[in-house]
Order: sequence, then structure tokens, then C-alpha cells
Amino acid sequence: MPELPEVETVRMGLLPVMEGRVIVRAQVNRPDLRFPLPERMAEQLTGARVDRLRRRSKYILADLSTGETLLIHLGMSGRMLISGRMLGQFHHDHPAPQKHDHVVLDMEDGARVTFNDARRFGAMDLMPTAGAEAHKLLRDIGPEPLGNLFNEAYLAGRLKGRAMPVKAALLDQKIVAGLGNIYVSEALHRAGIDPRRLSGDLNTAEVARLVPVVREVLSEAIAAGGSSLRDYRQADGELGYFQHSFRVYDRESEPCPTPGCMGRIERIVQSGRSTYHCPICQR
Repeated sequence: MPELPEVETVRMGLLPVMEGRVIVRAQVNRPDLRFPLPERMAEQLTGARVDRLRRRSKYILADLSTGETLLIHLGMSGRMLISGRMLGQFHHDHPAPQKHDHVVLDMEDGARVTFNDARRFGAMDLMPTAGAEAHKLLRDIGPEPLGNLFNEAYLAGRLKGRAMPVKAALLDQKIVAGLGNIYVSEALHRAGIDPRRLSGDLNTAEVARLVPVVREVLSEAIAAGGSSLRDYRQADGELGYFQHSFRVYDRESEPCPTPGCMGRIERIVQSGRSTYHCPICQR
């Protein structure tokens, strides 16, 4: 599933064609994705201007001139595809309709934004912009890891006394927003922390080291356009490139990249998910 850097990359790709633009025609081709789509969604979107395009955790939020906000979740295989507009040096003509084009938004300048989702694990919803943070998918999410509320004091307080592994704690969206399997594994390696350590056992210095490392990993991934492992593409169809910078993720049995470390990356399973770490330099 796309994590924070992938979703942020998609949002930034959509900004030039959506923010400040009117949706002149919306087409909804099925009644549901992971959840039922709002009734009359096409009618409600048609004629609305996108006043602001923002992100909360792994969700893209389009605040509309109608006082409503369109929530978009990419799920496992969802893609937001742009056509009919110059993107860099390339012009993407409108392609022929595809089987899994579930929602199509024609913008006022001729651009088209298509939500394509083969497995239909994605989601869309409409809600009042005022109080949008109270939506059932958003209300329990923790602070953004790139924001000021995610800091050493906050994280130390949330980890204190917890008996869950630190990796599981960082994956908990109620503790911190948007982190997933890839970037937690990468951050813990850079911080030199064993993913199996109990959260409550981390000392002050380790928490202080972890917070800036999380920011660093996410910022580098956003700059690289995210990580493309299976279905993920940027809004212009390009792959992300951060997978070429992985230090541990999906590198089982390869040498640890930490200078002077003689360890090799190991793969373990935590809560049904693969965790990659170095048993030598992560303690």
C-alpha cells in the first residue's frame, strides 16, 4: 500500500491540474470501491472548484468551493492518472477508457484526472470541509511525522510504558500518521534500533535519534518520488526511485551498508509483515 511519500508525491503531481481549477464534468462508473461511493457524487463534483489539495496521513483531501471535501485513498493498487495536459516536456493525450477507470474528472483547462483501481481497495468519500478531521477515517490519526507536533517529547510520551515492539508502535496510525512497513524499517536501521525492542524500553537518546531520522527518510523518499515496488506510479505515470536507496528493505542476506558493520540484512516476520534489519548494528 502506498505510504506517506507516495501519497504526497501523487498530491504534488495533481496540484497543477486540480488546485484552483473547476471540475467541469465528473463521471462515476460504479457504485462502490472498498466502501460505497456517495450517492449523486458525480453531480456534486461537477461544477465545483478545487480550492485546496492537501494530504492527511495516506489520504488526499480536495477542499471544494461547495463547502465539501473529496477524500481519496489509493489503497493497494489505486492510481491517479493525468491526461490531456503538458507534464514537463510531455503531453499525455486522453487514453481510451480502461476497465478499472472508476472515477473520471474532466478539469476546466482540458486536463483529465482518472482514478484507476484494479483491485478496488481504494476509497472515495465526500464530507463537509468544516469538521473534516472528524471523518471516521481521519479522526483517530496521530500527528504528521513532518509536522511540528511530532517531536521527541511527544514520541517519548506515546512510547512510555508500552510493551509492543517499536516497529509496531511506529506503524500505529494513532501514534504517528502515514508511516508504513518500508519507511519504518528504513528509519529504525538508520537510528540503530532493533525493531523487536519494546517501545517502553527505548531511552531518551534513542527517541531523540529516531525522530529526525524518520523525517530524513520521508523527505528523501518524497524527493525521489516515492518507492515503486508493484502498482505504484506517480500521477504522470513515472516510477518512484527511492527503492534504489533502500538500506535494508527487501535486501535480505545482503551486506549491511552501515560503515564498519560486518552484518548481513535479515528478514523476520512481525504481526504478519516482513521486517528487514541488521542484527549487528541495530540494538
